[in-house]
Amino acid sequence: MARLFWLSDAQWALIEPHVPRNQPGARRVDDRRVISGIIHVLKTGCRWCDCPPEYGPSTTIYNRFNRWSRRRFWANLVEALAVSGAVTKSTSIDSTYVKAHRSAHGGKGGRKIRRSASLAAVRQPRSTPSPTRSGGPTPST
Repeated sequence: MARLFWLSDAQWALIEPHVPRNQPGARRVDDRRVISGIIHVLKTGCRWCDCPPEYGPSTTIYNRFNRWSRRRFWANLVEALAVSGAVTKSTSIDSTYVKAHRSAHGGKGGRKIRRSASLAAVRQPRSTPSPTRSGGPTPST
């Protein structure tokens, strides 16, 4: 239980008035538990389906986050909390980052160096006949 995130009574008292009420659908899961689960997933970066069962069904947590995001609940909540002075306007609850594969810097086969046509025309050819080794007879003087 120590690894789980739970909203404190003071935090919940600030959030609760802004939570949508009287929503249609199945029996409502405890909002405080679901919001704690959403914050847990955002803080730890785990997959939604790996959310601990103490927060409730992972599909409920995922669906509630998406539904409320479409309704701009999170933006409105941060705005309301900023007006009340509980948080700053630039608060971020998500610290997501994208991992790049170790070979993501170039295409297949690595980086190819391509010279421009003007540089290729000026440069010496790679294989030139050696003056000491020629395929034909040596001219005599």
